[in-house]
Amino acid sequence: MFGIARTAVARLAQVRQPLKDLLRQSTRSYGEFAVNIPLAAATVDTNMGIPLVGNKILATYIWVDGTGENLREKTRTLENDPGAPENYPRWSFDGSSTYQALKGEDSDMILKVGPIQHICEPSTNEKNIRLPLELLNILRTPLEPAAVYPDPFFGGNHKLVLCKVLDPHEKPAKTNHRAKCKEVMDKIDHTNPWFGMEQEYLFLDRDGHPLGWPKFGFPKPQGPYYCAVGGDRIFGREIVNTHYRASIYAGLAIFGINSEVTPGQWEYQLGQCRGIEMGDQMWMSRYLLHRVAEQFGVTVTFHPKPAITRGNWNGAGCHCNFSTEEMRGEGGIAAIEAAMPKLEATHKECIRVYDPHDGEDNKHRLTGKHETSSYDHFSWGVANRAASVRLPRGVAQAKKGYLEDRRPSSNCDPYQVTRMIAESILLR
Repeated sequence: MFGIARTAVARLAQVRQPLKDLLRQSTRSYGEFAVNIPLAAATVDTNMGIPLVGNKILATYIWVDGTGENLREKTRTLENDPGAPENYPRWSFDGSSTYQALKGEDSDMILKVGPIQHICEPSTNEKNIRLPLELLNILRTPLEPAAVYPDPFFGGNHKLVLCKVLDPHEKPAKTNHRAKCKEVMDKIDHTNPWFGMEQEYLFLDRDGHPLGWPKFGFPKPQGPYYCAVGGDRIFGREIVNTHYRASIYAGLAIFGINSEVTPGQWEYQLGQCRGIEMGDQMWMSRYLLHRVAEQFGVTVTFHPKPAITRGNWNGAGCHCNFSTEEMRGEGGIAAIEAAMPKLEATHKECIRVYDPHDGEDNKHRLTGKHETSSYDHFSWGVANRAASVRLPRGVAQAKKGYLEDRRPSSNCDPYQVTRMIAESILLR
């Protein structure tokens, strides 16, 4: 009996170190700026170590809600690991509670993950019972795969499942922009398109005040905060580092991190990613950031210019780097420069889709000040951070490389941004 008890204790202790690190850090306080979670790390470690029976896995399904910028999730138990994304079962949710359906009587939205497993046909229903619309749709519609990542929070073999959303009539939901993006990426696949995105964001206390800012008044003017070191100018580093590790654990192509110009503001770089993978990874990286910040009692805003920062403070963007094989090859500068008039021709359309509110959010950021370009007029230049599109100096010197579109808002939909860049340059 004692041997069994020792075995049970040993099994409870077998928790992945990355997960233990995440949970232990979540109990640390930022003094007046955040709160401890109520559970001690030791208790959480023990409970998370409870072994699951058989090969069961916990699959957390994640999707973009009707705002076009916020994420939702729910978790289900699967008897075993389905493997490839296309083998995951579909699921549904109440769209009337996520701004994705207008009324409760027709509100089942469908989470699109993998193809359907046919269980039966409607005609085999012996009692001739009217089946729910969701089930009828499941029986007759094949589904495309999305993306699956290792789960750094549950650890083990558990998964994070990024989903596409369909309405009750099997059409892409209004904020499901992945389908159009995938169409474009398939058309330009022969060009070997690479993307990288630089995601800026701002930490907030639970009262909506920027993390580290005085509760009454403002911090010292910007200047000492970018890539800084020191407790009087850096706020949230532990959250950032935990997100960094969680992203690597999940298999994301996170390239680096740094503090930004506004206090409490940070950036991470993601990529290089090929085609549709850029949008998938960016949404998953945002989910991870929200989850980590949640453990510290802190919130994240991706708004490009929150009201409190509309004075002499930098806003937040999501610069997008793009290149094709031709651009990266010898003499590729010609292809890069040839892309400029094409991007200029679609400037108004780009501005409209570069934030989820038809460009209204970005108006507050793209003022021509604080390292931004004009909202109304397109421009480009070498090493010019006040241009719509920047060519890094190293690219101009090497005469090959990539371009950086600096217009996208920090709360942009990455599927919309990557689609518009690729479509403007290669398909228009």
